[in-house]
Amino acid sequence: MGADGKMDVHLDVSTAGYAGRLEVLEGPTGRRVRSEADRARIAAESLMPGVQVAAVARKHGASRWQVYDWRRRLRRGQLALPESMAPMFAPLMVEETSAPQRTTQSTPAKVEIVIDDMVIRTAVDLEHLAQVIRAVRASR
Repeated sequence: MGADGKMDVHLDVSTAGYAGRLEVLEGPTGRRVRSEADRARIAAESLMPGVQVAAVARKHGASRWQVYDWRRRLRRGQLALPESMAPMFAPLMVEETSAPQRTTQSTPAKVEIVIDDMVIRTAVDLEHLAQVIRAVRASR
């Protein structure tokens, strides 16, 4: 100890004008401004089976709560998917028989839907099928 009762402190560096180590980080910082299409695309990506929201958020530099908010807005129709991600319907293929038969409304029609390697076979009431087709056309 010194004569005045204070401990002698020795610093390794000069105190005059020393700022210490300065590390420069590169990359995007601050708030990001994303378009509605980007938000919808990220939200749709997070809805894919087996995908974790945290992983999608980290990949796009967003937080989980943002992705959850975008998902909620997508479900409510406040965000619209870009044209490239819009759900697509398989074309309807009708095979003609040699002798077309007149069917009543109560007779179920056999329907086969083929999408890539998936085949869906079902029987459906013709009037109900016509209503579904009209509804799909009206939604376009």
